[in-house]
Amino acid sequence: MQTLATGVGDLKKVLTNVKTRGTWGEVQLGALLEQVLTPDQFAVNVATKGGGERVEFAIKLPGQGANRDETVWLPIDAKFPVEDYQRMMEAQERVDVDGVEAAGRQLESRVKACAADICGKYLDPPKTTDFGILFLPIEGLFAEVIRRPGLTEVIQRQYRVMIAGPTTLWSILNSLQMGFRTLAIEKRSSEVWSLLAAVKTEWTKYGDVLDAVQKKINQASDTIEKAKTRSRAVGRKLKDVQELPAGESAVLIPEIVLEDEVDLDDGTVE
Repeated sequence: MQTLATGVGDLKKVLTNVKTRGTWGEVQLGALLEQVLTPDQFAVNVATKGGGERVEFAIKLPGQGANRDETVWLPIDAKFPVEDYQRMMEAQERVDVDGVEAAGRQLESRVKACAADICGKYLDPPKTTDFGILFLPIEGLFAEVIRRPGLTEVIQRQYRVMIAGPTTLWSILNSLQMGFRTLAIEKRSSEVWSLLAAVKTEWTKYGDVLDAVQKKINQASDTIEKAKTRSRAVGRKLKDVQELPAGESAVLIPEIVLEDEVDLDDGTVE
């Protein structure tokens, strides 16, 4: 129990310190992005607007039309207005209706201020999307903000900011990842189509070469056939001519040499 109490006390100190609490929210946001997206699909500390202001995280989205190779940033900023939320929870435990209402109004004002901060510092269409995401690190705080009547509608309409808790952001990131996969498939499909077009062109050239080779083969075949026809005609003319012995023939026509001569005595080929 003492160890548990020490751990709870340490956690309370972390959530009490504004800087430490903000760092914890950033770490949780970064962990969600790393689990769903690839490292080249988002960036850290991005200057999405002219000036020195940098948003904690921004998702890389492709441009539209001819500018699809350009990057359009979707800013995501983690906020953790836990003090007003804790005061409201404490008032609920005391059954203090007025305290709950006052803390709720303060929470609404704080969330609106955070949304206005995101809108003023990080939104700059067309370099960025026309909306940003306000990330609330704990589900209880997110549920309370969503539960406030008309709060999310006012924030989306006036400041163009979407509020997301851990589960909601997880769903948004998964939807974006599916979009990235669709774009990747579309890009690869266009590359495959271009490759097939190039193969078709080369195949046409290959067909032309085959036609030329076939034409040459046919010409050679016709020439051989004509030579055979002439050979048969000459053979018919020489049919009645008496053949000379081989020795005398070699003397009269010495330039004709038989490459394969058969020795009739032993049957070997010289």
